[in-house]
Amino acid sequence: MTAMLERVFHLQEKHTTVRTELVAGMTTFIALAYILFVNPNILSEAGIPKEAAIAATIWIAALTSLAMGVVANYPVALAPGMGLNAFFAYYVCGTLGLPWQVALGAVFFSGVFFLILTIGGIRQAIINAVPHPLKIAIGVGIGMFIAFIGLKGTGLIVPDKATFIALGSVTKPTTLLACIDLLFTAILMARNVQGAILIGIVVTTIVSMCAGLSPVPHGFDDIVSLSFPSMAGTFGQLDLAGAWNYGIFSIIFTFTIVELFDNMGTLIGLTARANLVRKDGTIENLDRALTTDAVGTILSSIYGTSTVTSYVESAAGVAAGGKTGLTAVTVAVFFLLALFFAPIIGLVPGFATAPALVLVGALMMADVGKINFRDFTEGMPAFLTIIMMPMTGSIANGFAFGFVSYTFLKTLAGKGREVSWILWVVTVAFLINLAMRS
Repeated sequence: MTAMLERVFHLQEKHTTVRTELVAGMTTFIALAYILFVNPNILSEAGIPKEAAIAATIWIAALTSLAMGVVANYPVALAPGMGLNAFFAYYVCGTLGLPWQVALGAVFFSGVFFLILTIGGIRQAIINAVPHPLKIAIGVGIGMFIAFIGLKGTGLIVPDKATFIALGSVTKPTTLLACIDLLFTAILMARNVQGAILIGIVVTTIVSMCAGLSPVPHGFDDIVSLSFPSMAGTFGQLDLAGAWNYGIFSIIFTFTIVELFDNMGTLIGLTARANLVRKDGTIENLDRALTTDAVGTILSSIYGTSTVTSYVESAAGVAAGGKTGLTAVTVAVFFLLALFFAPIIGLVPGFATAPALVLVGALMMADVGKINFRDFTEGMPAFLTIIMMPMTGSIANGFAFGFVSYTFLKTLAGKGREVSWILWVVTVAFLINLAMRS
């Protein structure tokens, strides 16, 4: 078995072990397991049968994560994207009033466009054309985005009418326990303890159960579900004609632009952290990863869920040592097991996984010193890329402001030769998308 894994994932070449990859996979899965409950709830708001939404979420996450691991050898998990599912349910089906079948059709066409762009080498060319400071800023921005989500999950950050956000009550039991978890895990990481993030999550969950802050399993039914959720209500129900007739430059364009750069930004940041970027700046197996993502998007529409995308929570697994596709395959296995163990997965409270996101965000700040902030034509776009991700709750938005400002600043500062035609095309696409969303 070890020899086979070595042939498929090149563990020795990547300086990792089977044990490390398995721990990383478990860490990633626990960090993103919330999608099993959040995505079906959001899709049900669009009218999709909840049982079918649960099944579709699990199956598409398992299959696409498996493909990403085996085909691209990336330690990156895929699942229906947050933000994209909200756009699907609350705007396309809510505000516009379109049936969810039409929305699935739009997801299908966006996946087809992704595949065409990938096969033609256009997506790869766009990524390779991203300036070095923006590539660094994307990784840092994702770290800020993850940390912001984590801080909200701990309760340290709460909404405020006057200042938008404010400090929460640190004496609140769940917040206090999350802070202790944050410190405990940070100490383990400082001492180079293998699987520190996973240990912190497990210990915090157990302590929360003992303190009565989270539910305790009382019987077999609270641990294992023998009923198997069915996709019968959504599988193959997409309305292609309806989506096409509604207009390619509306919902299909928006799906395409947002998913294209959301996924692109995530992949750039995660591959950098996993040491998958070559010395010349190109990324290993990028074409395979993008093809997997494109096919996954098509499949997600067929299975009955919103667009699948690479998950930023994969950074938790990368931080735990994940460097190969075995991490993603491990995530896929856990997703399949979730079909039977969904009840016990729900016992892990959000405040137990939130500190892990804060720690990962801290780790992803490491490269910020490589950005030349003294050159304002590079420092300002990098800053906007970083700050707009957490402030707007979107990786794609940070990418948009970084691209647009870089292109115009370089050009108007007399450095237009540093701006490729690809950057101009992407900038125009972002401007159109921002205008359509305003």
